[in-house]
Amino acid sequence: MTDFQLKVYETVQRIPAGCVASYSRVAEAAGYPRAARAVGNALHVNPFPDTVPCFRVVHGDGSLCSSFAFGGINEQRRLLEDDGVEVVNYKVDMREYGVEEL
Repeated sequence: MTDFQLKVYETVQRIPAGCVASYSRVAEAAGYPRAARAVGNALHVNPFPDTVPCFRVVHGDGSLCSSFAFGGINEQRRLLEDDGVEVVNYKVDMREYGVEEL
């Protein structure tokens, strides 16, 4: 596991229940502001899905990840809804649920 991956996982662990963050927000908070795509790659191989809530990471426009690694887009939707996040048409309102600080 790389230092980058560890920082991504640590950052994602700070996303509170009932909230989401974009890939670019996670990249910025982890110290790699231009690495949003690499964040997605790191989360796709997340070895700690029970403690690193990668389902709370969505695209910048609030849309869910069509290739969510842990069960697909419907599973990401279910996990978010169970977490208290409203999902409409596979999209989250970033103004309501997006975190400002990580």
